[in-house]
Amino acid sequence: MISLLSRIFIKDYKNVTDPAVRRGYGMLTGIMGIVLNLLLFGGKLFAGIITGAISVTADAFNNLSDAGTSVISMVGIKLAGRPADKEHPFGHGRMEYVAGLAVAAVILIMGYELGKDSIIKIFNPEEVTFNVVSLIILGASVLVKFYICLYNRKIGKLVNSPAMKATAVDSLSDCISTAAVIAGLVVYEIFSVNIDGYVGILVALFIFKAGFEAAKESLTPLIGERPDSDYVKEIESTVMGYEGIIGIHDLIVHNYGVGSNIISLHAEVPSEMGFMEAHELIDVIENDLKEKYAAVATVHMDPVETTNETARKYKELVKSFISEISPEISMHDFRMTDGVKNRNLIFDVVVPYKFRMNDNAIKALICEKIKREDENLNAVITIDKEMA
Repeated sequence: MISLLSRIFIKDYKNVTDPAVRRGYGMLTGIMGIVLNLLLFGGKLFAGIITGAISVTADAFNNLSDAGTSVISMVGIKLAGRPADKEHPFGHGRMEYVAGLAVAAVILIMGYELGKDSIIKIFNPEEVTFNVVSLIILGASVLVKFYICLYNRKIGKLVNSPAMKATAVDSLSDCISTAAVIAGLVVYEIFSVNIDGYVGILVALFIFKAGFEAAKESLTPLIGERPDSDYVKEIESTVMGYEGIIGIHDLIVHNYGVGSNIISLHAEVPSEMGFMEAHELIDVIENDLKEKYAAVATVHMDPVETTNETARKYKELVKSFISEISPEISMHDFRMTDGVKNRNLIFDVVVPYKFRMNDNAIKALICEKIKREDENLNAVITIDKEMA
């Protein structure tokens, strides 16, 4: 159904990197979510009234909140598509993450209210009436919510939307919780045991889980997360594909919303390359990154000695010292300068987060190894952390 509607209502629907197309998918899935959840709310409310089961009624209002979250998601995607302005030079893309947090908040509030009512129901149980019609309504609800889960997951991955992915997770938890409600009614009919309140708590826990997952999905990029490893490898491969680039490091990707990134990196070029030639190469790389990834790109040029045999010897020596400590550690920006008495080896060392040794201990160990090799060698070390 969604595939058919997208062909009808979304112009150039296959071009998912186009912000207008992303907004189109957001509006379409949002409207579908509102309509389907309102229908489910009406059906479950009717089933809850005729059975007297609080778990069924609570599940109905959960669907009503889902309709509300679809509205929030639509607004968030709409605001995220607004262009940059004087007050927001990086655009409004992160509004989609803010909308995701709002959706998560609504889900958590519903989980709290349901849990509270269910606890009351455990201590003050009411008679539950088994009804075939309500069972059919709840069974249909499971199928509808599973369909909502599938299309939100599919479109969420297609346009890389945190809000849609969160909706998919929420819908899947709704399938499980409604199945639990059905199980509670069947148990009451067969064994005459009222577990309505306990099932309500189980449903509340599923709702809480969905809320926390939705919050994590939206909060992580707002705080600042490591970019996708495949995306990083593709950027590295692109830059290293240019003749004259002998290495890259300090790659950072700043995210300002889905499809809105700022890429910065250091590109190593041979020191004997002419300044104008190197500058022209860097300009070409920046423009190509901008075109290929629809991102702002800034490339810093690092000249590296490739013809000085002494520098190359010490560079390889330091690399071997670092690899003895751990293969997880790497080095870049190696330079050698000669003083009156000492020779300075200047370089950066990239250390993983939460490494077994602290930064100062690593620096001291490398310096000790270098001094042991030659007392006139002086190591000037900067510790880096990998950000991509």
